[in-house]
This record gives sequence, structure tokens and C-alpha cells, in this order.
Amino acid sequence: MSFILPEYRAPDFSQARFQTVPDATLRPAPRDGVAPEGYHATTIFPEYFKIGGRWLLAEESRMDCVAVLRGGAVAAVEFRNLKAGEPVVVGRSEDGSEGIYVHAAGFEQPGGEGETFAFRQGRSRETAYSMDYDSIYELLRYEKEHGYIVWVLGPACAFDADARSAFAALVRGGYVNALLAGNALATHDLEAGYLRTALGQDIYTQKSQLNGHYNHIDTLNAVRALGSTAAFVNSGNVKDGILYECVKNQVPYVLVGSVRDDGPLPEVYGNVYEGQNAMREQVKRATTVICMASTLHTVATGNMTPSYRVVDGAVRPVYFYSVDISEFAVNKLRDRGSLSVRTIVTNVQDFIVNVQKGVLAK
Repeated sequence: MSFILPEYRAPDFSQARFQTVPDATLRPAPRDGVAPEGYHATTIFPEYFKIGGRWLLAEESRMDCVAVLRGGAVAAVEFRNLKAGEPVVVGRSEDGSEGIYVHAAGFEQPGGEGETFAFRQGRSRETAYSMDYDSIYELLRYEKEHGYIVWVLGPACAFDADARSAFAALVRGGYVNALLAGNALATHDLEAGYLRTALGQDIYTQKSQLNGHYNHIDTLNAVRALGSTAAFVNSGNVKDGILYECVKNQVPYVLVGSVRDDGPLPEVYGNVYEGQNAMREQVKRATTVICMASTLHTVATGNMTPSYRVVDGAVRPVYFYSVDISEFAVNKLRDRGSLSVRTIVTNVQDFIVNVQKGVLAK
């Protein structure tokens, strides 16, 4: 079965209820980084603002931002990036009555209602994910040709030889357009390619090696001595792995640090807001996002990922997956406002291997 992108159904602004409402109210930001009283906070859904008698879609959005009129278009701007005097949309209603309309049902298909009462409609360790895997295979094949696939990886993805090999094959195969992670994922992946261990354990047998606790900091030190991950890879010290394939295939990766980091690697953003900006530059292009085994980076990515993207003038859905062996981890993302997320509760090493086999099967 081939993948078919759902059609977006835009609001019918010719309806009388939209024709009679006023333009959205704009008030200047009182100073840098501060929104005016009554500001409108954006959501993950398509939002339209009536400006000069026309309904304008905020084409690049993210939740918990303010809507600002910039260059005749509506931009979703983080509070910290707001400039004094910029015209900010104010109003807390979302039904169009204040010139603000949140369109949450744009991708719903007519006649899609199910039974009111049915068993096992939630997502848990008891859920069968066979259909999810099949749909992911078709989606990734479609996105390879038509979209931009962003992956968010936690360090667990580098602790297993088969998982590293599978994700490296996805990079080579063109199924990874950008990688978002922390210092740990990159460090342990490079350690595995350099010393065949991750946190001192053999990546295949999982047996701890003598003085293995030195291995990740030895790796960090070796990378820092050469000045960059790319230089370390190109030096021949690393023969395989996730970062190896990203470097060799010119796939961008954004590494954002935390207070617990060792080293860290030279590319790691120590300033979290600079790191967030770098992550959002990739997320702005994303049409599919798959997050695995990293609650911190998953929630961060979810906060900046809308449910839609405008591509070549057309509105299309953004597919967002969260994969973790912990039900708490995947449910936390939905609780934080990423209402369009699809969750899969499983071991991420198994997930990566299954996806690689599914999309690269001959």
C-alpha cells in the first residue's frame, strides 16, 4: 500500500460568521522580550489572523509563542526574541470572534467517527504496533522523496551494535535529513566507533572492559584534540556509526548540552537558547519527526513542532512520533501540549532495527 498525504481542508472564510468579525487587535511590545497584556499564545494547530480584512495563516508556527506581524506576514515568535515596538496580536479567543481562528480539524477526514465505546483505544505496552510499523515504512519512503525527516536520538540508540548499524544504514539510505541529540548520544556513538565500547561496555556483548570507564572521556579528549567531530571521523579513527555516516553523507546534526555533560564535544551548544535556535532551524523544515529514548530532547522538540507545514504553498501534516520503553516518557510529551504525537512503547534498539529492515528491504 503506497502512502497518500492527507488533504488539508482550509476554513471557509466566506461564511457569514467570519465576514462580520473585526480584524485582530495589534499592540506594540512594551520592550524587548516582553509581550503586551492580553497577548495571544500560539498552539500546534494552523492559526489564522484577520489582518487588513484578510485571513492570514501563520506559516511557521510553534506553541507557546506570540503572533507578531512581520513584513506583512504573521510570525510565531518566542518571547525572548520579541523586539520592543513590534505589533503583537492580542486576544484569548480562538473561534474567530477576535480575528483569531485556530483550525484544529484541518486534516480530519469526513465520516471518520468510530464507536463511542470501544476497548484498547489507548497507547501502552499492551498495544500491538504492527500497523504503526507498516505506516512508518510507507511514510519514510514517501518523505525520502518529498519531505524532510528529523530524528531525535537519546544515548540508548548508541549502546547496541545492531541499533548503531541499523541507524547508520538509514542515514546512508537517505532516510535521515537531520539529527538532534545531546552530547551523550554523540560521545557514546563515537566511542563505539573508536574503541568498540559504549560507556566502557562492549557494544555487542555488553561486557564491561578493563578501565572501560575511561573510554568515553578518552574519546572526548581525542575529538577535542583534533578540534571537531568531522576532523575525528575524517582522520580514520572512527570506522562506522551514526555520527560517522552523518559526517560522510553531510547530514546536519545539532547537539545541545546539559549540566551533566563531560567534555563536551566541540560542537555541543553550551548555551541552551543558541541550541534551541539551531534545533528550530531544522524543525522548521521537518515534515516527519521521530524521537527515541530522550525525554528531555523529545519534549524540547515537541514544543517547537507544529502539526502542519506549508510546502510549496500547500498545507500538509507534520508527522511526529515518540518511541520509548517507558509509558511515562511518551505520555509526558502529550501532556506538554504535543497533541498530535503518535506514541510507540517499545525498546528503541528493536524499533531502529525493525524500521531499517522495513524501509530498506529488497
